[in-house]
Amino acid sequence: MKRIAKFHKVSREQFEKDWNPALGACTEDIYNAIRLPKRATRGSAGYDFFAPTEIRLAPGESIKLPTGIRAEMEEDWVLKMYPRSGLGFKYRLQLDNTVGIIDSDYFFSDNEGHIQAKITNDGKEGKTVVIPAGTGFMQGIFVEYGITVDDAAEGIRNGGFGSTTKQTTEN
Repeated sequence: MKRIAKFHKVSREQFEKDWNPALGACTEDIYNAIRLPKRATRGSAGYDFFAPTEIRLAPGESIKLPTGIRAEMEEDWVLKMYPRSGLGFKYRLQLDNTVGIIDSDYFFSDNEGHIQAKITNDGKEGKTVVIPAGTGFMQGIFVEYGITVDDAAEGIRNGGFGSTTKQTTEN
């Protein structure tokens, strides 16, 4: 097994900056309780990401959730984010971008590479999703990737959503 990455917490300042007021007050206790992602078993591919606070979503509701986590990884790897299987199966909990893609250079962005998720309870059965603080709600899987033989990308990332279409090039 290749060991190619390491998880870190973002700074308290960055976490507070990215906090969603719809989740309530951002307290020191919430920041201190952030858990780094973990695999549940030796054979697990996915690293569970844990809710920093309780989340309640009625059917059709969405929320942006800062995780307090950043991922440092080798250059030829990507971290793909998915909802936890059980939540998707029981409640149709969805990531709004379907699959989150965390590129290796995102770690160096001005926002410290803070991984955030927008999740939606897309259930049709009228069930409210309740995710207690500290409970896994999504999982990340590291995947090695290749590029085309004629690739000449020179851009430099700074930011998250949509930033690779706004990158600058070094002179």
